[in-house]
Parts: sequence; structure tokens; C-alpha cells
Amino acid sequence: MDTTLINIFCLVLLFVGILGTFLPVLPGLLLSLCGLLIYKFGTDADLSMLYVWAFGLLTALSVVLSYVIPAKTTKKYGGTRWGSIGSVVGTIVGIFLPIPLGFLVGMFAGVFIGELLHDSKDMNKAWKSTKGAFVGFIYGTGFSFVVGVAMFLVVLLNMLNVI
Repeated sequence: MDTTLINIFCLVLLFVGILGTFLPVLPGLLLSLCGLLIYKFGTDADLSMLYVWAFGLLTALSVVLSYVIPAKTTKKYGGTRWGSIGSVVGTIVGIFLPIPLGFLVGMFAGVFIGELLHDSKDMNKAWKSTKGAFVGFIYGTGFSFVVGVAMFLVVLLNMLNVI
């Protein structure tokens, strides 16, 4: 296969991966990482293995943080362990809901329901905890987006022989 076509394919994967950091129907950084790996091993690119390892670790970290950060920020906004557990359970359940942004709806519902199960009289605390989950989601998405853009730029700059 022509190197130019492989390069274009890699850039498309990297770009779609960036879109996937905030569009839940796409696997995000996993697509970007695939683009990076195809570029590194499918062409005669002189991209350092340091980038491959670094972005592999950042991708794995991003996957973990997408579950952990909302749970932690839920606690920071006054949520209890019930809300944090609800965040993780709701996210996982939401992935399987046949609705758009199911994972996000599931996460917020999980926090809210978890807090109400803990203290059914304090709806204000449940809303504040849900706000914390939203803030955490924004942080996690921002981290993934930055990693995706960095991968794209590293490959693009390597293609242009800048790095």
C-alpha cells in the first residue's frame, strides 16, 4: 500500500479519535492510538518509541480517569461514597442504554440516585453531587482531548519532518 494513503488513513484515525474524546459513540483515544501505531509500524516513519509508550500510557490513564475523576469530584462537591459508587455504576449501566449519551445520563442519574439512597431528605445535596460529577466529566474529557490533539500533532509534525 502507498505510504501516502497510509499517512492519510492515520491522520483520519487520529482526527476521528479526537472527535471521539467528546462524542461517546466513538472510542476516542483508542482510535487515535491505532492511528499512531499504524503510522509507526505501517510506514517507514522514524517516530521514536518514546512517543508510542507515552501515548499508550496516557491513553490507559485516560480510560481509568474517565471513571475515577467524576467519582472524586462528586465527593469534592459534598457527595458521599454512595454518590461516587452511583457515578461508576451509572456510567457502566448507561453505556448499555439505547439512548444518546446514555453513559452520561447514567452517570448523572447514578450520582443523584446514590445520594438520595443515602439521604432521601436532602435533594439539594444530591444536586450538588451531580454537579460535581458533571465537572469531573468535563475534566476527564478535557484530558482526553488534549492527549488526542497531542497525538495528532506529533504524527503530523513527524510527517512534516519537524520532529
